[in-house]
Amino acid sequence: MTHSVRMIAQALGAQAFGDLDIVVVRAAEPSMAGPDDLALAMQPAYGAALSQGQARAAVVWPDADWQALGLKAAIIAPRARLAMARLTQFLDQPQDSAGISPHALIDPTAVIGKDVSIGAFSVIGPHVVVGQGTWIADHVSIASGVTLGSHCQIHAGVRLQRQVRLGERVILQPNVVIGGDGFSFVTEAPSNVEIARETLGAAGLNPPDDATWHRIHSLGGVVIGDDVEIGAGSTVDAGTIRPTYVGQGTKVDNLVQIGHNVRVGANCLLCAQAGVAGSSVIGDRVVVGGKAGIADNLRIGDDVVLGGGSVVLSNVPAGRVMMGYPATKMQTHIDSYKALRRLPRLLRDLVTR
Repeated sequence: MTHSVRMIAQALGAQAFGDLDIVVVRAAEPSMAGPDDLALAMQPAYGAALSQGQARAAVVWPDADWQALGLKAAIIAPRARLAMARLTQFLDQPQDSAGISPHALIDPTAVIGKDVSIGAFSVIGPHVVVGQGTWIADHVSIASGVTLGSHCQIHAGVRLQRQVRLGERVILQPNVVIGGDGFSFVTEAPSNVEIARETLGAAGLNPPDDATWHRIHSLGGVVIGDDVEIGAGSTVDAGTIRPTYVGQGTKVDNLVQIGHNVRVGANCLLCAQAGVAGSSVIGDRVVVGGKAGIADNLRIGDDVVLGGGSVVLSNVPAGRVMMGYPATKMQTHIDSYKALRRLPRLLRDLVTR
């Protein structure tokens, strides 16, 4: 599909200059762009690469001398990543809506809305409700009683277990699992891990008389708000009694674990390999960096940022930036790290004295 520079600028809500009737086919990196490509040089660091390609039009940074860069047309992007979001949305191809595959297995009690697409070898269980315009790929399984809102995208290999409810425009990338049982077990007498936690490791640990782990079943399901996106291979466990909840507009990266009974607020970001243990509550607009961990039964306030690899072991007030293990305020962590790096030199100085 082709687009004029004028059309793209209008879609971005951006200013454009030069020959706005130039037609481009796709976006490309500056050094690899051909004459029919729109080069993406949204920061000065990418300007020199334009000479290595053949682009006639580009998205450039404010105040760029686009004519000196050899361009015949330019779109100005004051905020590069926002322009990238709008541009990729504009250029992306819609999902192939081929209707309902004859190889899909749909229970007769399921309610399927208008303009729904269901791929081959997908299984739709009893009393499932699928909202209007929802797209379901191949090899998806949806258990009994699940509800999907309108215009969702459910990619290949997704598993939706019982008592899962999705809002509208939810996107689940391949192999997401929503509603699996929580990791919740208990022994007849207090286990060694309970004793260690209560005594902070002071008590001696001995083999228990009965080490059997009794399973606590997950009856609460999962509720996913509108406009939530969950990345490939991520999981959200069902609540024990009440649902696990992920709030409106939250975005979850690949390989993220959200435990049972967790409540995640609105417009949060949970980055790759982050883990949230059971029954913790995360406020609105929280950012959880890659490989960060949140222990169970904690409260994370609104607008908190957890740096990558942080491990949170206590409640965090609203608006705080945390780093390290255990996580502390960012400045405290930096000061501690600097002091630790100075320690060998201080010791050497003491020895020489």
